[in-house]
Amino acid sequence: MDTEAQPTERDRSSRPFASEEISATGGQEGRSRFALASRITDWLPGGRISLTLLVCLLFLLLLNAFVVQPFEIPSGSMERGLRIGDRVLVNKLAYRFGAQPRRGDVIVFDGTGYFGDADYIKRVVGVGKDHVVCCDKEGRIVVNGRSVDESSFLYPGDSPSTVPFDVVVPPGTLFVLGDHRSKSSDSRDHLGSPGGGMVPVGDVVGRADWIVWPAGHATRLHRPDAYARVPAAQEASTRAGADG
Repeated sequence: MDTEAQPTERDRSSRPFASEEISATGGQEGRSRFALASRITDWLPGGRISLTLLVCLLFLLLLNAFVVQPFEIPSGSMERGLRIGDRVLVNKLAYRFGAQPRRGDVIVFDGTGYFGDADYIKRVVGVGKDHVVCCDKEGRIVVNGRSVDESSFLYPGDSPSTVPFDVVVPPGTLFVLGDHRSKSSDSRDHLGSPGGGMVPVGDVVGRADWIVWPAGHATRLHRPDAYARVPAAQEASTRAGADG
């Protein structure tokens, strides 16, 4: 939000005794705040303890609404990394200031209307304009012509997909898969549904950055290197045209 300049305040600071004027004003404001706090604590049952608890509750609500939010993992669709009962902290600021979800990010999104009436946690495999195909001759998923080695996070024994697909991700959406492919209902299962199994970026709640519980499993979640060599969609199409 734009804010107007305050030349009056700057001019005031250049006058003699400006520091005394600010100090006096601050003192009056401080006494007013103290009086207000005293009245509130006198009114509240429990006094200062109740006021402190209310302030802490308000802080936690604001934190949960705008900064980070805890989620519990309800299923095994993201094993081996995320197990049933794990608590993760979701960074709700990760995509707030122009940043976009990237391939490999683990995201939480609202699936209402196309996945189901709930929040889901999956891994981003394709972003807008990506061409995602299953599979190459070695059974690997191919993104923009580049085969991806998902062995670092894929559930042991699972293949990248037993369901073949060949999709171009529409701009502003994401193609997502669970790490435990044989136990995950994800974009593959909704290719024929409204939206084609794609997740609108606007429905992303945030990026899962930490496992915080149980303590023995607590760790930071890092974006894997598997997608680092995948070219952008435009680069891939340009190279394909040159090869042709």
